[in-house]
Amino acid sequence: MDGRTGKLYLCATPIGNLEDITFRVLHTLKEVDLIAAEDTRHTIKLLNHFEIKTPMTSYHEYNKVDKARQLVDKMQSGVDIALVTDAGTPGISDPGEELVRQCYEAGIQVTSLPGPSACVTALTLSGLCTRRFCFEAFLPVDKKERQWILNELKDETRTIIIYEAPHHLVRTLGELGEVLGMERSVTLCRELTKKYEEAFQTTFLGALNRYKSEEPKGECVIVIEGRKIAEIQKEKRNLWENISMQEHMDVYLDQGIEKKEAMKIVAKDRGISKRDVYQILMEK
Repeated sequence: MDGRTGKLYLCATPIGNLEDITFRVLHTLKEVDLIAAEDTRHTIKLLNHFEIKTPMTSYHEYNKVDKARQLVDKMQSGVDIALVTDAGTPGISDPGEELVRQCYEAGIQVTSLPGPSACVTALTLSGLCTRRFCFEAFLPVDKKERQWILNELKDETRTIIIYEAPHHLVRTLGELGEVLGMERSVTLCRELTKKYEEAFQTTFLGALNRYKSEEPKGECVIVIEGRKIAEIQKEKRNLWENISMQEHMDVYLDQGIEKKEAMKIVAKDRGISKRDVYQILMEK
């Protein structure tokens, strides 16, 4: 090597339709010294299609820490490496984030070549609000952690994006519906960019009714309408109205919050002025 340090290229690959690959990614995959692939058996089909002969090595969830160290060593010796996932943009809900972290720690330059991403593709197709959104990827397998995440999403006001495999789809829709409400609006996106791509707007109840008689097929992205802020505010006001003003104040005073600040928070909770809070407390 000539003494220079290599570079990491995060290369977005198609999520279905091979024509979605960019010229820049194709050029990079041909020019780098090595391609680190999540599944070499999957990636070889892409490389063969575009007649790319660059050597590959496997980099996946089960070897991500140790293999990342090896790849960093190679880049420090001058090797340029392209990282690809099975589909979409590396580093999003996949082991790529570990390699990127180690590159930064080692002072290795990282660049991302933009391209397909299932979460963004589904969001733009959903017909739901796109200004604010949160991405949850796949829900955790662990029951306690999964329930914690579901409860956290209950009052999420941003549009929510969740990935799910077809054989787990009905179960996940049911769990989400129980926590978020069966009538919550959702858009189910299947087989994105492929021949049988589908995006249909429904509710959790509507989706569950559909899959009573139809077997889910294809990887699915669930895009969920966020909870309306006005609805949350109304619910909180109703909650506070069931206790006295002094009890409401005590909630914050017991947390060590000063009286003036507590009055301000109580006023906001109840949708009234700070002066009104003061007068009611004085009357009591």
